[in-house]
Amino acid sequence: MPRPRLCRRIGLNPKVTFYKPQGIPMRHLKTIELTHEEWEALRLKHMEGLGQIESAKKMDTSQSTLQRILSSAQKKLGQAVVKGLAVKIIK
Repeated sequence: MPRPRLCRRIGLNPKVTFYKPQGIPMRHLKTIELTHEEWEALRLKHMEGLGQIESAKKMDTSQSTLQRILSSAQKKLGQAVVKGLAVKIIK
């Protein structure tokens, strides 16, 4: 049985929750989902310029868990950019 999932602290909710490549109709696009946790980890690390330890403290999680969340988010965003996928931010 897996461990119960812990609630992580999210400082801000995203104002925009959907991104898509310009000029491609939605009916032709696949969508990749980014969680609020992944969005917040990216925001703290890349927009706020915090290190992983500071970001992890703000999210009330360990540095290793933050690294896993960041890695997942970066992989998803990389796929979206390279393959031309839409990105949906979910709770």
